[in-house]
Amino acid sequence: MPALTDPTERLADSFSEAVDEFIAEGRGGPDDRTLIGAMIRDYVLPAGGAAWVADYLAAERRWRTVPPPDFVPMTMLWWVDGDTFLGRISIRHRLNEHLREIGGHIGYDIRPGARRRGHATAMLAAALPRAAGLGIEKALITCDADNIGSRKVIERNGGTLEDQRGDKLRFWTPTAPVAAAN
Repeated sequence: MPALTDPTERLADSFSEAVDEFIAEGRGGPDDRTLIGAMIRDYVLPAGGAAWVADYLAAERRWRTVPPPDFVPMTMLWWVDGDTFLGRISIRHRLNEHLREIGGHIGYDIRPGARRRGHATAMLAAALPRAAGLGIEKALITCDADNIGSRKVIERNGGTLEDQRGDKLRFWTPTAPVAAAN
């Protein structure tokens, strides 16, 4: 059964295979402003092979307390099933001006070979209590306006559309279950 876990070198082979899937779909180019895109540009392409995994995992651990310039502290978690990496989710501990507009508190990716199986919905549901534990009462989650799948994931987790800014939809999502009315 899939679950959230801290990133681990134990899953380096599966994670590396997933990154190959992301690259095959065109991720990692100069116009890819996602965390997966940055990871491919900063860690995979310079190192080649699987040598980059340990450095990348060390960077993920540092991001919790010492983020790179222009980033905020964030908790990175992986969605795994046994020895298979399925996706990743990042919970940003606070918002800066950029994140308030287009990035939000939470960002996620499911590897191409594992999509359309409910993993993103389940992964986000599992991550929301973690966000609550960081003091985030409502998480801002954004997606591209044309990304119907991601919009459904956010809405299935209680996200309420606030507005659209440029090509981004902005949703506020409760991090703790809403009590049923009596």
